[in-house]
Amino acid sequence: MSSPLVIRPRAESVEGQPILRPLPSAQCRSVGPFVFFDHMLETGYAPGSGMDIRQHPHIGLSTLTYLFEGVIQHKDSLGSDQRVLPGDVSWMTAGRGVAHVERTPVDAVAQGSRLHGLQVWLASPREAEQGEPSYSHHPAASLPVSDNLGVRICMIAGSGFCLESPVPVLSPTLYAHVQMQPATTLLVPNEHAQRALYLLDGELLMDDEQVEPCSLIVLPEGQEVTLYADDDCQLVLIGGAPLDGPRRMNWNFVASDPEVIEQARVRWAAGDWPVVPGESARIELPR
Repeated sequence: MSSPLVIRPRAESVEGQPILRPLPSAQCRSVGPFVFFDHMLETGYAPGSGMDIRQHPHIGLSTLTYLFEGVIQHKDSLGSDQRVLPGDVSWMTAGRGVAHVERTPVDAVAQGSRLHGLQVWLASPREAEQGEPSYSHHPAASLPVSDNLGVRICMIAGSGFCLESPVPVLSPTLYAHVQMQPATTLLVPNEHAQRALYLLDGELLMDDEQVEPCSLIVLPEGQEVTLYADDDCQLVLIGGAPLDGPRRMNWNFVASDPEVIEQARVRWAAGDWPVVPGESARIELPR
Protein backbone atom coordinates (compact mmCIF):
# COMPACT_ATOMS: atom_id res chain seq x y z
CA MET A 1 0.00 0.00 0.00
CA SER A 2 1.16 3.53 -0.77
CA SER A 3 1.91 5.99 2.01
CA PRO A 4 -0.05 9.23 2.35
CA LEU A 5 1.58 12.57 1.55
CA VAL A 6 1.84 14.86 4.59
CA ILE A 7 1.79 18.60 3.81
CA ARG A 8 2.71 20.84 6.73
CA PRO A 9 1.12 24.28 6.42
CA ARG A 10 2.88 27.59 6.45
CA ALA A 11 1.78 30.22 8.93
CA GLU A 12 0.64 33.52 7.43
CA SER A 13 -1.57 36.50 8.23
CA VAL A 14 -4.36 37.91 6.06
CA GLU A 15 -5.16 41.50 7.01
CA GLY A 16 -4.30 40.66 10.63
CA GLN A 17 -6.15 37.31 10.77
CA PRO A 18 -3.66 34.47 11.50
CA ILE A 19 -4.00 31.47 9.20
CA LEU A 20 -2.39 28.15 8.35
CA ARG A 21 -2.11 27.46 4.61
CA PRO A 22 -1.22 23.91 3.49
CA LEU A 23 -2.45 24.35 -0.09
CA PRO A 24 -1.03 25.18 -2.55
CA SER A 25 2.40 23.77 -1.80
CA ALA A 26 5.41 22.64 -3.77
CA GLN A 27 4.48 19.06 -2.88
CA CYS A 28 0.89 19.29 -4.09
CA ARG A 29 -0.82 21.90 -6.26
CA SER A 30 -4.38 20.57 -5.98
CA VAL A 31 -6.61 17.89 -4.48
CA GLY A 32 -9.60 17.36 -6.76
CA PRO A 33 -10.76 20.91 -7.60
CA PHE A 34 -9.25 22.36 -4.39
CA VAL A 35 -6.29 24.64 -5.17
CA PHE A 36 -6.19 26.72 -1.98
CA PHE A 37 -6.89 25.92 1.68
CA ASP A 38 -6.78 28.47 4.52
CA HIS A 39 -7.41 27.54 8.13
CA MET A 40 -8.43 30.75 9.92
CA LEU A 41 -7.07 30.06 13.38
CA GLU A 42 -9.14 30.65 16.52
CA THR A 43 -8.76 34.36 17.18
CA GLY A 44 -10.28 36.67 19.74
CA TYR A 45 -11.00 40.23 18.67
CA ALA A 46 -11.35 42.85 21.42
CA PRO A 47 -14.22 45.37 21.24
CA GLY A 48 -13.47 47.88 18.50
CA SER A 49 -11.49 45.42 16.37
CA GLY A 50 -12.19 42.65 13.89
CA MET A 51 -11.20 41.11 10.59
CA ASP A 52 -11.43 43.47 7.62
CA ILE A 53 -10.39 42.11 4.22
CA ARG A 54 -10.89 44.99 1.84
CA GLN A 55 -12.23 44.78 -1.72
CA HIS A 56 -10.19 42.37 -3.86
CA PRO A 57 -10.72 40.50 -7.17
CA HIS A 58 -11.02 36.88 -8.31
CA ILE A 59 -11.30 34.98 -11.60
CA GLY A 60 -11.58 31.31 -12.53
CA LEU A 61 -12.45 29.88 -9.13
CA SER A 62 -15.12 29.48 -6.48
CA THR A 63 -14.52 30.56 -2.90
CA LEU A 64 -16.18 28.67 -0.05
CA THR A 65 -16.21 30.02 3.50
CA TYR A 66 -17.26 27.77 6.40
CA LEU A 67 -17.10 28.89 10.03
CA PHE A 68 -16.88 26.95 13.27
CA GLU A 69 -17.15 30.08 15.42
CA GLY A 70 -17.92 33.76 14.87
CA VAL A 71 -19.54 35.70 12.05
CA ILE A 72 -18.42 37.28 8.77
CA GLN A 73 -20.16 39.81 6.53
CA HIS A 74 -19.74 38.94 2.85
CA LYS A 75 -20.28 41.69 0.24
CA ASP A 76 -19.55 41.42 -3.47
CA SER A 77 -19.79 43.25 -6.78
CA LEU A 78 -22.96 41.31 -7.64
CA GLY A 79 -24.74 43.22 -4.86
CA SER A 80 -24.71 40.37 -2.33
CA ASP A 81 -24.60 41.44 1.32
CA GLN A 82 -24.75 38.35 3.51
CA ARG A 83 -24.10 37.58 7.16
CA VAL A 84 -22.35 34.18 7.42
CA LEU A 85 -22.78 32.19 10.65
CA PRO A 86 -21.16 28.97 11.91
CA GLY A 87 -22.17 25.98 9.80
CA ASP A 88 -23.33 28.12 6.86
CA VAL A 89 -21.76 27.89 3.41
CA SER A 90 -20.85 31.13 1.63
CA TRP A 91 -20.23 30.18 -2.03
CA MET A 92 -19.01 32.64 -4.64
CA THR A 93 -18.13 31.67 -8.21
CA ALA A 94 -15.87 34.30 -9.77
CA GLY A 95 -16.14 33.39 -13.44
CA ARG A 96 -14.59 36.11 -15.59
CA GLY A 97 -14.41 38.58 -12.71
CA VAL A 98 -15.86 39.47 -9.34
CA ALA A 99 -14.76 41.52 -6.33
CA HIS A 100 -15.70 40.97 -2.70
CA VAL A 101 -15.19 42.11 0.88
CA GLU A 102 -15.08 39.95 4.01
CA ARG A 103 -15.21 41.56 7.43
CA THR A 104 -16.44 41.29 10.98
CA PRO A 105 -19.93 42.89 11.11
CA VAL A 106 -20.36 46.24 12.88
CA ASP A 107 -22.24 44.80 15.87
CA ALA A 108 -19.60 42.11 16.45
CA VAL A 109 -16.85 44.75 16.21
CA ALA A 110 -18.61 46.82 18.87
CA GLN A 111 -18.93 44.00 21.39
CA GLY A 112 -15.82 41.97 20.52
CA SER A 113 -15.90 38.54 18.92
CA ARG A 114 -14.10 35.32 18.13
CA LEU A 115 -13.43 33.80 14.71
CA HIS A 116 -12.49 30.28 13.61
CA GLY A 117 -13.11 28.74 10.20
CA LEU A 118 -11.93 27.65 6.80
CA GLN A 119 -11.80 29.24 3.38
CA VAL A 120 -11.03 27.15 0.32
CA TRP A 121 -10.80 27.89 -3.38
CA LEU A 122 -11.99 25.42 -6.02
CA ALA A 123 -10.71 25.86 -9.56
CA SER A 124 -13.49 26.04 -12.13
CA PRO A 125 -13.55 23.59 -15.05
CA ARG A 126 -12.01 25.09 -18.17
CA GLU A 127 -15.36 25.66 -19.86
CA ALA A 128 -16.59 27.64 -16.84
CA GLU A 129 -13.47 29.70 -16.08
CA GLN A 130 -14.78 32.75 -17.93
CA GLY A 131 -18.46 32.25 -17.16
CA GLU A 132 -20.93 34.48 -15.32
CA PRO A 133 -20.05 35.22 -11.68
CA SER A 134 -22.59 34.17 -9.03
CA TYR A 135 -23.14 33.98 -5.27
CA SER A 136 -25.26 31.73 -3.07
CA HIS A 137 -25.65 31.34 0.67
CA HIS A 138 -26.61 28.01 2.24
CA PRO A 139 -27.71 28.08 5.91
CA ALA A 140 -26.41 25.34 8.18
CA ALA A 141 -29.86 23.73 8.40
CA SER A 142 -29.89 23.18 4.61
CA LEU A 143 -26.78 20.97 4.61
CA PRO A 144 -27.26 17.18 4.79
CA VAL A 145 -25.99 15.41 7.90
CA SER A 146 -25.37 11.79 8.89
CA ASP A 147 -25.09 11.12 12.62
CA ASN A 148 -24.54 7.47 13.50
CA LEU A 149 -22.65 5.58 16.19
CA GLY A 150 -20.79 8.64 17.43
CA VAL A 151 -19.69 9.91 14.00
CA ARG A 152 -21.32 13.04 12.61
CA ILE A 153 -20.71 13.93 8.95
CA CYS A 154 -21.94 17.20 7.46
CA MET A 155 -21.56 17.44 3.67
CA ILE A 156 -20.41 21.02 3.13
CA ALA A 157 -20.18 20.72 -0.67
CA GLY A 158 -20.31 17.93 -3.20
CA SER A 159 -21.21 14.38 -2.30
CA GLY A 160 -20.04 11.36 -0.34
CA PHE A 161 -21.11 8.97 2.41
CA CYS A 162 -24.59 8.83 0.77
CA LEU A 163 -24.99 12.60 1.28
CA GLU A 164 -25.25 15.38 -1.31
CA SER A 165 -24.91 19.09 -0.54
CA PRO A 166 -27.10 21.73 -2.24
CA VAL A 167 -24.04 23.92 -2.94
CA PRO A 168 -23.78 24.28 -6.77
CA VAL A 169 -20.29 22.86 -7.31
CA LEU A 170 -19.00 22.81 -10.89
CA SER A 171 -17.25 19.42 -10.86
CA PRO A 172 -17.29 16.21 -8.76
CA THR A 173 -16.39 17.36 -5.26
CA LEU A 174 -16.02 16.08 -1.70
CA TYR A 175 -15.99 18.52 1.21
CA ALA A 176 -17.18 17.11 4.53
CA HIS A 177 -16.97 18.23 8.16
CA VAL A 178 -16.52 15.17 10.37
CA GLN A 179 -16.84 15.00 14.17
CA MET A 180 -15.90 11.74 15.91
CA GLN A 181 -16.47 10.76 19.52
CA PRO A 182 -13.80 8.74 21.38
CA ALA A 183 -13.32 5.12 20.29
CA THR A 184 -15.28 5.53 17.05
CA THR A 185 -14.15 4.55 13.55
CA LEU A 186 -14.85 5.81 10.05
CA LEU A 187 -14.05 4.10 6.76
CA VAL A 188 -13.11 6.68 4.12
CA PRO A 189 -14.13 5.10 0.80
CA ASN A 190 -12.39 5.64 -2.53
CA GLU A 191 -15.53 7.03 -4.19
CA HIS A 192 -13.55 10.14 -5.24
CA ALA A 193 -10.31 9.85 -7.20
CA GLN A 194 -8.43 12.37 -5.04
CA ARG A 195 -8.92 12.91 -1.30
CA ALA A 196 -7.19 14.56 1.64
CA LEU A 197 -7.97 15.09 5.31
CA TYR A 198 -7.16 17.93 7.67
CA LEU A 199 -7.35 17.25 11.41
CA LEU A 200 -8.51 20.37 13.25
CA ASP A 201 -8.29 18.97 16.78
CA GLY A 202 -8.15 15.71 18.70
CA GLU A 203 -6.05 12.56 18.49
CA LEU A 204 -6.72 10.48 15.39
CA LEU A 205 -5.27 7.31 13.94
CA MET A 206 -5.38 6.46 10.24
CA ASP A 207 -4.76 2.76 9.60
CA ASP A 208 -3.02 2.63 13.03
CA GLU A 209 -0.72 5.59 12.26
CA GLN A 210 -1.01 8.85 14.20
CA VAL A 211 -2.40 11.77 12.17
CA GLU A 212 -0.52 15.03 12.53
CA PRO A 213 -2.89 17.86 13.56
CA CYS A 214 -3.22 20.86 11.25
CA SER A 215 -1.44 19.12 8.37
CA LEU A 216 -3.06 18.17 5.08
CA ILE A 217 -2.87 14.39 4.63
CA VAL A 218 -3.25 13.51 0.94
CA LEU A 219 -4.60 9.97 0.72
CA PRO A 220 -3.28 7.45 -1.82
CA GLU A 221 -5.57 7.21 -4.84
CA GLY A 222 -7.75 4.13 -4.99
CA GLN A 223 -7.14 3.10 -1.37
CA GLU A 224 -9.70 3.02 1.41
CA VAL A 225 -8.48 4.12 4.84
CA THR A 226 -9.91 3.66 8.32
CA LEU A 227 -9.91 6.47 10.87
CA TYR A 228 -10.00 5.80 14.62
CA ALA A 229 -10.62 8.55 17.17
CA ASP A 230 -8.64 8.28 20.41
CA ASP A 231 -10.64 11.19 21.81
CA ASP A 232 -13.07 13.81 20.49
CA CYS A 233 -11.88 14.67 16.98
CA GLN A 234 -12.85 17.25 14.40
CA LEU A 235 -11.61 17.08 10.80
CA VAL A 236 -12.52 17.90 7.24
CA LEU A 237 -12.23 15.74 4.14
CA ILE A 238 -11.68 17.36 0.74
CA GLY A 239 -11.33 15.94 -2.76
CA GLY A 240 -13.02 15.14 -6.01
CA ALA A 241 -12.17 14.52 -9.65
CA PRO A 242 -8.71 15.65 -10.83
CA LEU A 243 -8.55 19.00 -12.59
CA ASP A 244 -9.02 18.94 -16.35
CA GLY A 245 -5.49 20.22 -16.93
CA PRO A 246 -2.94 22.33 -15.05
CA ARG A 247 -3.86 25.65 -13.47
CA ARG A 248 -1.86 28.82 -13.01
CA MET A 249 -2.37 30.81 -9.81
CA ASN A 250 -1.23 34.39 -9.41
CA TRP A 251 -2.39 36.35 -6.36
CA ASN A 252 -6.21 35.94 -6.36
CA PHE A 253 -6.44 34.76 -9.95
CA VAL A 254 -6.70 31.16 -11.22
CA ALA A 255 -6.74 30.20 -14.89
CA SER A 256 -5.60 27.61 -17.42
CA ASP A 257 -4.17 30.33 -19.66
CA PRO A 258 -1.48 32.62 -18.18
CA GLU A 259 -2.54 35.38 -20.61
CA VAL A 260 -5.97 35.50 -18.93
CA ILE A 261 -4.26 36.07 -15.59
CA GLU A 262 -2.10 38.85 -17.03
CA GLN A 263 -5.18 40.55 -18.46
CA ALA A 264 -6.89 40.36 -15.05
CA ARG A 265 -3.84 41.90 -13.35
CA VAL A 266 -3.84 44.79 -15.81
CA ARG A 267 -7.58 45.36 -15.39
CA TRP A 268 -7.45 45.41 -11.58
CA ALA A 269 -4.43 47.72 -11.53
CA ALA A 270 -6.23 50.10 -13.90
CA GLY A 271 -9.46 50.07 -11.89
CA ASP A 272 -11.31 48.38 -14.76
CA TRP A 273 -13.21 45.94 -12.51
CA PRO A 274 -16.70 45.48 -11.02
CA VAL A 275 -17.04 47.38 -7.74
CA VAL A 276 -18.62 46.25 -4.48
CA PRO A 277 -21.50 48.70 -3.82
CA GLY A 278 -20.69 51.18 -1.09
CA GLU A 279 -17.00 50.24 -0.95
CA SER A 280 -14.02 52.34 -1.99
CA ALA A 281 -11.08 50.82 -0.06
CA ARG A 282 -9.36 48.01 -1.94
CA ILE A 283 -6.30 45.79 -1.83
CA GLU A 284 -3.87 46.89 -4.50
CA LEU A 285 -2.14 44.50 -6.87
CA PRO A 286 1.06 43.18 -5.24
CA ARG A 287 4.25 43.92 -7.13
